[in-house]
Amino acid sequence: MKTNYHRIARSLSWLKGMCCSLAAKLLAVLIMIATLVLMPDAAWALTEVSNFGSNPGNLRMYRYVPSNLPASAPLVVALHGCIQSAANYDDETGWVKLADQYQFALLLPEQKDTNNSNRCFNWFESGDIQRDQGEALSIKQMVDKMKSDYPIATRRVYVTGLSAGGAMASVMLATYPDVFAGGAIVAGIPYKCATSVSDAFNCMNPGKTLNPDQWGDKVRQAYSGYQGPWPIVSIWHGDADSTVKMSNLTESLKQWTNVHSIDQIPDNPPGETIAGYPHKVYQDASGKALVETYTITGMAHGTPIDPGTGEKQCGKPGAFILDKDICSSYYISQFWGLISPTPLSVKITSPTEGMAVSGSVPIEVAATGPVQRVAFSADGNLLGEDTTAPFTYSWDTSTVEKGSHKLVAKAYDAAGTAVTSEPVSVTVNGGGPTSRATFSNDDPQDGYVKANADGSSAAVGQYEGSLGLAIGRGADGKFNRTVLSFDTSSIPDTATIAKAYLAVTPRSSYGNPWADPAGNQLVVDVQRGCFADCAVQAGDWSTPATASSVAKFAPFTSGSQNSEPFNPEGLAAINKAGTTQVKLRFSQNQTGTNYLWLTPGSIAKLYVEYIQ
Repeated sequence: MKTNYHRIARSLSWLKGMCCSLAAKLLAVLIMIATLVLMPDAAWALTEVSNFGSNPGNLRMYRYVPSNLPASAPLVVALHGCIQSAANYDDETGWVKLADQYQFALLLPEQKDTNNSNRCFNWFESGDIQRDQGEALSIKQMVDKMKSDYPIATRRVYVTGLSAGGAMASVMLATYPDVFAGGAIVAGIPYKCATSVSDAFNCMNPGKTLNPDQWGDKVRQAYSGYQGPWPIVSIWHGDADSTVKMSNLTESLKQWTNVHSIDQIPDNPPGETIAGYPHKVYQDASGKALVETYTITGMAHGTPIDPGTGEKQCGKPGAFILDKDICSSYYISQFWGLISPTPLSVKITSPTEGMAVSGSVPIEVAATGPVQRVAFSADGNLLGEDTTAPFTYSWDTSTVEKGSHKLVAKAYDAAGTAVTSEPVSVTVNGGGPTSRATFSNDDPQDGYVKANADGSSAAVGQYEGSLGLAIGRGADGKFNRTVLSFDTSSIPDTATIAKAYLAVTPRSSYGNPWADPAGNQLVVDVQRGCFADCAVQAGDWSTPATASSVAKFAPFTSGSQNSEPFNPEGLAAINKAGTTQVKLRFSQNQTGTNYLWLTPGSIAKLYVEYIQ
């Protein structure tokens, strides 16, 4: 404890000139902190990361990444409290266990005692709580580093913290709502409650009271002009907390319900408890939970945990890590959607196994869990997808040959996690296409073009040979589109094209362009002939296609990928007398750097089925 008393003495140095009552209040708080049993600094499989940016806040970066992290994985940023370190806040709070169990990455920033003698994040210093400044920017740069090194889902990044870490979580949610989809404030303080040391202690105890609009304006001014979506927020506090008063829960609630333009009247059943503790939920008009609060009765200053091996248990008791029979990290993860209380499942209910079908056949499924969309396939070829429950697809069996076919449905949640149904075999009666043709792309005529969002400053991409064909927003802020050419002149002039789809092979990616913004789609435009002179040129970026958005690709990471079948306009645009060009682009412009590279060369295929 000698070292910690020395830190307390050093921390009092900036009290010169302050009133005696404030100094006494600070001394009491620091003595209480110092007399608690400190946790050891041994890390739980943490890895320190350097060179993550300019780091204007002079922080340290640690990470924990489970083995075999899936594509489009979430990222949780966990901010320790005063006197603690990253190693004090990883496994002790349960975040490592949950990261392993539910497959997300964990980022743990750490304060240095050269910045704050008690290793508190400086949530009250103006230079550290503004967008693109100080400690806030350092943490943002750490997130960017994780995104560049791992397949992190762009809109699946979350931040939580205890005490000063909870207050800093408020800072990150306010200053970077475009980065964080959600957050959790544990024994923390509303954003910009204080901008000085003296003001900080008044915010802690007894607390500051403002009206909802005043609190909300502080957030809205942190990133002027931002139009949303705003992060969802979980707020936790012990009602016996004398260090950071319970009133801060109410003030944080005012702040974030106001930002979301909802009232402070709970929408869940009155008196609802979770593990015996009062729980309140605040929803929008559609019933989506945007803010929630937990009051941990009888708990002092700290993070509540529930040690054990059960699914909902986590943590190891220590200083400010308090055994209260509730694992806050588990329920926070559940609120964010990282944990589903209902398992994801999907089953084809119609048609049934062995059924004979013809004409237009509705494929119906029974899906459980947080299903966001269902993709339907026949014989491994994507038919299409539905994003609205009950999930169905109308299958035109005239586009396939008669005989046996195997149907499969795949359900996805918001994180991109997928489950696949058991296959259902059916027999298609009636006539189908009698001929199939496969066309390889004409590589010398292919390439990618990039331009600003309005089409200005268009140029042909220069990295096809080394990196591939780009689609999405690049690091230069321009938006890439890929053009592929196919010689389809061998299709008989008298043929009726019944089905066509495109196959491409991804090479690499940065971020998740399908998730920025949420629901973005990789679509196919078809040109009868060439967009310009067949060889790719800058004007191809904005040249209108004969048929636009004729098909889309489901999100992918590796292996050959098929688009869904072209719609009738796309089929009609295929040129039976010469070249057919396709343009691949995202339906919405990404707000950040998120793109993918397709494998170059004669790799892409255009599959066409036709009846003579």
